[in-house]
Amino acid sequence: MNKKDYIIRLEEKKDYREVENLVRESFWNVFRPGCSEHYVIHVLRDDPAFIPELDFVMEKDGILIGQNMFMRTIIEADDGRVIDVLTMGPIGITPGLKRRGYGKAILDYSLEKATKMGFGAVLFEGNIDFYGKSGFDYANKFGIRYHDLPDGADASFFLGKELIPGYLDGITGVYQTPTGYYVSDEDVEEFDKLFPPKEKLKLPGQIF
Repeated sequence: MNKKDYIIRLEEKKDYREVENLVRESFWNVFRPGCSEHYVIHVLRDDPAFIPELDFVMEKDGILIGQNMFMRTIIEADDGRVIDVLTMGPIGITPGLKRRGYGKAILDYSLEKATKMGFGAVLFEGNIDFYGKSGFDYANKFGIRYHDLPDGADASFFLGKELIPGYLDGITGVYQTPTGYYVSDEDVEEFDKLFPPKEKLKLPGQIF
């Protein structure tokens, strides 16, 4: 990969189905048999928390190869305050181009744009081995807890990054996932019928 072989731009309506298919291909059988991420993206675009100015696609040789989007959400602070933050993803890269730097490129680009828009922090679920390279750390180091997670449970999937240095200083509280991320299996199954059939497989490493 080099910086001259791709462009990153805002997603347009004409891209929607192609992006959904890209995300489907990227996440199929990764975390569960099949996937729900393509339907999640479909739903999120109509969510009030969705930020169109932070909805990006990556293009290489005229073909969409990646995407990332952001949503507004909150931390319910222990002192009663409501702290505005961002969440993001899922980030999708076409399978044949994974682990070649494209994911980090669109991530870093989109984080830079979010910073310029004045957002203070990003919190979301992800793998520290990948996202740590872009400055993310475990969210509990900022004093932020994941909603509905029992005390003592593994929270290593919950990551955070300050876009404004010190934005989370003095804050402890609970992060709330935007409701648009919660979709029913029935709705996912119905939506998936709009795409070419793919085999669902139960594979080692899946978490659902």
